[in-house]
Amino acid sequence: MNRINLITLGVKDISESLTFYRDGLGFQTSIQDDDPAIVFFNNAGTKLALYPLEELANDISTEKPLKRGGFSGITLAYNAKSVEEVHEVMSKAEKAGGVIEKSPQDVEWGGYSGYFSDLDGYYWEVAYSKDWRFDEKDMLIIE
Repeated sequence: MNRINLITLGVKDISESLTFYRDGLGFQTSIQDDDPAIVFFNNAGTKLALYPLEELANDISTEKPLKRGGFSGITLAYNAKSVEEVHEVMSKAEKAGGVIEKSPQDVEWGGYSGYFSDLDGYYWEVAYSKDWRFDEKDMLIIE
């Protein structure tokens, strides 16, 4: 097992989250309905899905209560190709209703990054490094 095919975010309001990701950030989907049961975004590489939080929790277990509270220890990331693109994505996220958690800045590993949270509190890092390379599908090459 050496791949991740799908990352599913449990969301409180699938319609609002669809608008945030599709209309606000520009994620591509074939979904036309504004209140779908599930959303799949057509990203290069790993796919991102949205699914109602309570239904996702019930899919895991109807016996155990939903664990919530505090930082989950997981972040998602968008790797930009320039400092300007970092600011562009952060601005899109904020205009769409996201919260800037850490303004973009030079970081100790030599890159430039910031964090925003989406409507459900999921953290996204938007980062750039002059040393990064991308393949023909815009996927980050890490060697």
